[in-house]
Amino acid sequence: MRKSFLFTSESVSEGHPDKVADQISDTIVDLFLAKDPEARIACETLTTTQLVVLAGEIRCRGVYEFGKVEWKDTDYWAPGAKDEIEAAVRNTVKEIGYEQSGFHWNEFRFENNLHGQSAEIAMGVDESGNKDEGAGDQGIMFGYATDETPGLMPATLYYSHKILERMAADRHSGAAPFLEPDAKSQVTLAYENEKPVRATALVVSTQHAPGYSEKGKNPDSAKYAELRDYVMGVFTDVLPAGFISDETAIYINPTGAFEIGGPDGDAGVTGRKIIVDTYGGAAPHGGGAFSGKDPTKVDRSAAYVARYLAKNVVAAGLARRCTIQLSYAIGIAEPLSVYVDTHGTGTVEEAKLEAVLPKLVRLTPKGIREHLKLNAPIYKKTAAYGHFGRDPEGDTFTWEKTDLVDALKAAIA
Repeated sequence: MRKSFLFTSESVSEGHPDKVADQISDTIVDLFLAKDPEARIACETLTTTQLVVLAGEIRCRGVYEFGKVEWKDTDYWAPGAKDEIEAAVRNTVKEIGYEQSGFHWNEFRFENNLHGQSAEIAMGVDESGNKDEGAGDQGIMFGYATDETPGLMPATLYYSHKILERMAADRHSGAAPFLEPDAKSQVTLAYENEKPVRATALVVSTQHAPGYSEKGKNPDSAKYAELRDYVMGVFTDVLPAGFISDETAIYINPTGAFEIGGPDGDAGVTGRKIIVDTYGGAAPHGGGAFSGKDPTKVDRSAAYVARYLAKNVVAAGLARRCTIQLSYAIGIAEPLSVYVDTHGTGTVEEAKLEAVLPKLVRLTPKGIREHLKLNAPIYKKTAAYGHFGRDPEGDTFTWEKTDLVDALKAAIA
């Protein structure tokens, strides 16, 4: 394992077109789970210039049910349900802050192409008789934790998220009125003895009001200087003291202008920012997106529980770094495999952890959902600035708790 190296992670803001799509998809998940905790949702969103399109499969009591003949609607929609969905989508875009000529919350065209869940998928996944609830799909999921930051996340991704979170807060509060919703960040850190010690490169590209460009249409050097000084202040506030030096390469809007952004600047699709959502490239990814999926889909719930287990291993002092892989087959309840790697930093054999961890949390879809309280409208908050490394808030981000530490220590003693 290398001791000294450079590593980079990026993040994107809530106004990035792919993140707009993620937040809309998770708005649908929350809307349905609030009405029916056993709802089934796989919602994909496409955003582009003045257009939002939904597609996917659903099942939800009181919204979309098979056999509700009294609704007298051949596609099983409850009266008013489609209007409620559209209103929720528009409100999400409004909250992000899009009121632009190319993308406006009250003006974009909206298409709802959601349809009923496949009966064949439902047959394999639903609990019935002596059959436990099966996984919603096959696949592999990873969880990761590292002691680089207090939240046990990779430092490069942690600071990339924090930069954009701060900028979004200042935009919403009016402290930085020249900012528009779309933005990206990138942080490169130098590691020595496996610990981050300084920033070698920092990048922010942020959509801005007219006149704040360095080049292009109507540039104003004073306004660009204001934007640049503001972003430099964010860097200084977010990164640890001493991380930024005269040798740090800093790029702020390196193209010179960024007025056209969001879905008007580039199309957005649910699930295209899975590395931003997870560990910034510091750990493997199974390939499945999270947003738009109810918690029977192990792409989401098993990735959450894998993070939960890895974080508790590190929090318990059993390793400084931990990667956990789980695998599933569609319709089958129990995981096919549990793999633990502590990257040479562990104080206990990985095989012992592989035997102990499934005894602390039942790793079936239903067991995960019940342990982490996932059958609730908690997902919209996860869809920007990372699904991991966040502070637990009641029943939100339960997978970030370290409440297994004592049980884990006892089990391996």
